Amino acid sequence: MNPDEASLHYPFGEQLPAVGNTLEVAPGVRWLRMALPFALDHINLWLLRDRDAESGREGWTIVDCGIASDATRAAWEQVFASELQGLPVLRVIVTHMHPDHIGLAHWLTERFGVRLWISATDWNAARLASQSTTGFGGAAAAAFMASHGLSDPDAVDKVRKRSNYYASMVPQVPERFRRLMDGDELRIGEHAWICHAGYGHSPEHISLHCPALGVLISGDMVLPRISTNVSVIDLEPEGNPLPLYLASIARMKALPADTLVLPSHGKPFRGLHARVEQLAAHHDERFEALLDACAREPQTAASLLPVLFRRTLDLHQTTFAMGESIAHLNALWQRGRLARERGADGVYRFAPARAGQTK
Repeated sequence: MNPDEASLHYPFGEQLPAVGNTLEVAPGVRWLRMALPFALDHINLWLLRDRDAESGREGWTIVDCGIASDATRAAWEQVFASELQGLPVLRVIVTHMHPDHIGLAHWLTERFGVRLWISATDWNAARLASQSTTGFGGAAAAAFMASHGLSDPDAVDKVRKRSNYYASMVPQVPERFRRLMDGDELRIGEHAWICHAGYGHSPEHISLHCPALGVLISGDMVLPRISTNVSVIDLEPEGNPLPLYLASIARMKALPADTLVLPSHGKPFRGLHARVEQLAAHHDERFEALLDACAREPQTAASLLPVLFRRTLDLHQTTFAMGESIAHLNALWQRGRLARERGADGVYRFAPARAGQTK
């Protein structure tokens, strides 16, 4: 266990819910885990005991869905058979538009005849992504990564051929939704849950805080063992999401320090304020490491991957790592710490900005 992780408290120790089963983490709040076919091999999903405000009917709210796959559907079928106490699903909430969160939203909402609740920005992004290759694979994504120094022909070709990446895990998005916005208060069962919008990881990520229970469903905004991926993609090549992300998690320090954090990956933990500070320090260290490397010689996002990531990366990890490398460089460039130049080879390189040099 690394020192950062050791400073957090995991109230459930090594307990994990088996696939198709749940574990209660707070009154009326149940934890599920579903498998993912990546190095990050699981996602945490949540069941909240609920009551329909109009009819008084008892049931459950689902928070996040897993990817669209036969294995995930089968795991949900086990949950429906053994964990819902014979009660229906009343609504589906999705924190954001990434495939492991929204993949089965259409299947779940159709099965129970209920509405999807999500931010409007992420609903629109998911609808577009499920019908397009842009930003997640295909020729545009391959060209964008090549322009930032990804030169391995095999890797570039694989990105180009991965034209159905998003749609393979999110084949359909519900046609209608209920909009979630920052500050909204949802009545779920006996308790009020407050929406906290966060930016940088997705267009408009919604975390849910229940003051009465002292629980935060953080989604991907605050994770205990790993840092949240914050990427630039070809849809917005000059995007600057990292300052947005850091500002978003800093606002979470307004919540009580002993909040039980329910993350999308890893185990539930206490130590929200400490974790936010760790993540901020982590990115500060990355900024300094990139500035040092660029001071030695101009660098591309691809050439800086070994500076940011000390482990061997597969293709899936490389695409995320490239997006994150560009995000750090764009932040330093738009802050005026680095200058960006495009060479005759069409590749962007970053070097320390000279006095008076503009972006």
